[in-house]
Amino acid sequence: MIIQASGAIIDGSLLGDLWIETSNGVIAAINPGTHSKPDSSTDGVLIPGFVDIHCHGGGGHYFSATAADSISAAIKAHKKTGTTSLVASLVSESIDDLKAQIQRLVPFYTRGEIVGIHLEGPYLSHARCGAHEPSLLIDPTVAQLQELIELGQGAIKMITIAPELHGAQEAITYLASVGVFAAIGHTEGNHHDASTATDNGASIVTHFLNAMNKENAEGSIANFVINDPRLAVELIVDGHHLSFEKVQELFALIGDRILLVSDAMAAAGNGDGLYTIGALPVEVKDGVARLSSNQKLAGSTLTISQAFINLINHCGLSLKQAVHATSTRPARAFGLTDRGEIAIGMRAELLSYNSKNQSITVIN
Repeated sequence: MIIQASGAIIDGSLLGDLWIETSNGVIAAINPGTHSKPDSSTDGVLIPGFVDIHCHGGGGHYFSATAADSISAAIKAHKKTGTTSLVASLVSESIDDLKAQIQRLVPFYTRGEIVGIHLEGPYLSHARCGAHEPSLLIDPTVAQLQELIELGQGAIKMITIAPELHGAQEAITYLASVGVFAAIGHTEGNHHDASTATDNGASIVTHFLNAMNKENAEGSIANFVINDPRLAVELIVDGHHLSFEKVQELFALIGDRILLVSDAMAAAGNGDGLYTIGALPVEVKDGVARLSSNQKLAGSTLTISQAFINLINHCGLSLKQAVHATSTRPARAFGLTDRGEIAIGMRAELLSYNSKNQSITVIN
């Protein structure tokens, strides 16, 4: 297939008129100029498909659903907006419920409909539990993690852990030893906790500055994250979890380490209304999800496509920076070496970004 475009982000740069040849779902050639008989053409700029490593659902459905059709609907809600690689995140549940949810998701991983499972809990701080049910939170043990990972048959790729919990450092060391990404998050921990966790193999920070101390004082976890280049840093760029001004500030400090996540709940792509997260009631109003009980933020209603546009329109970032944060960096942080950029040999998962009407189109 030959795709003609007015431009594309290639190797971190915006190039002009070019055409791309794909074969069996892989980019086979990239050539400057105009092809005489392209199979398709776009006036927009070609960018790689989005990679979302932290997403709980969408289209009115959760990845924790008991029905396979509901899980499929959640996947489709994001893929139709350009998220070509999606990780299914699960919130804190009892271990038995979590096991059942993992087993239901394994076939979706085996078929390549998701690229992994992320357990955001139950190994979280009570003080920073956010929209997780406090009574379900527990300390991690290596034996329990081993059981969950074996049950996942290779699908469990990331687990968020508060590093100050009893057993957390041993758990993080174990996860790193078996190739599962350990993420620091939902934590009341300090600089030392984060430093030890990173030395033990933690490599990602779950939605930075949400569900953790926001103060960048010396000795704080935020200060450690800002200053340690080993950590990839998730941000939720919806204007509610962080102000757009704060996002600008963070990109100025650590832009090459930032990756955007949706942290989307069921309302993404489905509109306002009453929902739940786990067993907790949630109200979505004007696109903002909050717990009915205390008005705390309860995930987002984002798609990565909207976060991408927010970066450009509201944060003043370049197209190159936006592509890096929504495709290249999350792919690299998650070990997905065959996607996240437009290059020969990479998966031909392409989108077209039109700056005039701020639209993103999936290129089939």
